[in-house]
Amino acid sequence: MANILLGVTGSAACFKAATCASQLTQQGHHVQVVLTPMALEFVSALQFSCLTGVSAISHDDSQLDPAGMEHISLARQADLMLIMPATANTIGHIANGIASNLLTTLALAISDDIPRLIAPAMNPEMFAHPAVQRNLQQLQADGWQQVGPAAGVTACQEEGAGRMLEVDEILEIVASVLG
Repeated sequence: MANILLGVTGSAACFKAATCASQLTQQGHHVQVVLTPMALEFVSALQFSCLTGVSAISHDDSQLDPAGMEHISLARQADLMLIMPATANTIGHIANGIASNLLTTLALAISDDIPRLIAPAMNPEMFAHPAVQRNLQQLQADGWQQVGPAAGVTACQEEGAGRMLEVDEILEIVASVLG
């Protein structure tokens, strides 16, 4: 089975990432969850640790290597990287090479040979914004595969493209990418 890096950013869709982490683990994958500081406002590292059996980590985590090389060692062990939900902020940081936290640093350290999936989740107006669309185009040019979003009612009760795909849809794509 695969070593999967699951990046989780601060979005109301974080609960779907927890379900995905659990299901990937049940399928036999080793799932290393990396949470942004804003993700910790929605979910806890402990929740993901319990679901995967692997200690979830974040930028301010005391269990990080004192030498500061987590982003390199984690990137070299990965068979696939999935960022879900991916906020406009995280998409912009990765697209522009800005390493502002452990997750974005890791996204820049991972090899182009490793499949990298990103599942946007945001307000429909934000998703349609030209800057977000430019950043997504840049990520695609850099080899990232965009997974969704779907049209529907978002957490802010607005309707349109911006709703993160359902877990089953994402799991199907992960399975297809892993072959």
